[in-house]
Amino acid sequence: MNVVPLATHSVKALRDTLRGHGWDAEPAEAAASGAEPIALHLTGLEEQALEALVQYAGRLGLDVHTGDDWAVLSGTRWRLGTFARPWTAPPALAEVATRVGLAIPADPGGPSTWLTARGPVPLHDPMIIGILNVTPDSFSDGGRYRAVDAARTHGDNLVAAGARAIDVGGESTRPGREAAVAADEELARVLPVIRALVKDHPDLLISIDTVKAEVARAALAEGAALINDVTAFRFDPRMAAVAAEGRAGVVLMHSRGGITEIASYVHAEYGGDVTAGVLAELAAAVAGAVAQGVAPEAVVVDPGLGFSKTPEQSALLCDRLAALRALGRPILVGPSRKRFVGALAGIDAPAERDRATAVTCALAWERGARLFRVHDVAATREALAVARGIGG
Repeated sequence: MNVVPLATHSVKALRDTLRGHGWDAEPAEAAASGAEPIALHLTGLEEQALEALVQYAGRLGLDVHTGDDWAVLSGTRWRLGTFARPWTAPPALAEVATRVGLAIPADPGGPSTWLTARGPVPLHDPMIIGILNVTPDSFSDGGRYRAVDAARTHGDNLVAAGARAIDVGGESTRPGREAAVAADEELARVLPVIRALVKDHPDLLISIDTVKAEVARAALAEGAALINDVTAFRFDPRMAAVAAEGRAGVVLMHSRGGITEIASYVHAEYGGDVTAGVLAELAAAVAGAVAQGVAPEAVVVDPGLGFSKTPEQSALLCDRLAALRALGRPILVGPSRKRFVGALAGIDAPAERDRATAVTCALAWERGARLFRVHDVAATREALAVARGIGG
């Protein structure tokens, strides 16, 4: 007799073991996904619910750790799914069961496509989005690509390195900026570059990085297919309508405060749980966008690493990225050259943080991210290829 432990940090080990014993792909994937270990933190529980939780969850084979009005409920996805049936739970746990069902993260792979103005984009493999800032004051490459010819050359390099999309931005969100950029100035910066990229790379997905509906509408008219809004439509209430009308794919990034504050720590208080705060606020942003006509399949969520978060909070959020799978939407991360990456790696100069960025992206892939917005596409592509090859 031989007993060998299987790795539980991903579903690959169990899936491959079942396939090795003759299981077909689909049932093996389903069984492996159902065996994924998940833990949920419940707060605000009444005494009656807490008592019922301990008894009922125990009968289902779940682990429960409790306090005065809280509990940590853990077990496999399959057993938690059995718990999350309000019609079979004790009356005292009907609401708890409903909330647990809503909080269980989506399957590890998440949605397999992203709906954009250019049609559905497959997300089975990592999608790298290259950053093209055409601003004079970007925190890491300010002014280098303001001229259209320089931007075109950089776009060529990003595509050659493996970018599946390019995100064009005409307004910096760097820490310490003092004033917003006027819409006409932003348009003058981004539109010539978008036109050039569309001409040079007709099949390339172009994203407009803006918080202004006017800029987004003009960019879509020139051939952009994606809108990346670092305020998740908070800044301009017309943005959702523009996205819906243009059938654009959208990235809703978590941040707080005004456009000149979002990269600061002014609003970095999360009551001790940055993950819960970001999850709740992104859920509200997604619901708001969908209520205004944006297709759910068009939405990608971004935790906003480095925005309205201290380096410690960004690192913690990156580690707990899998919690965002509960939103049921693909996850994008943008750790590129950020302060928290520099703090972890001990690197002061932003332009020297690309290797550390690539490592961060590989770790984020393991935790559920499928889209990666970076400056150095080649380094990130290599790191993600290794992570994809090892982790499946």
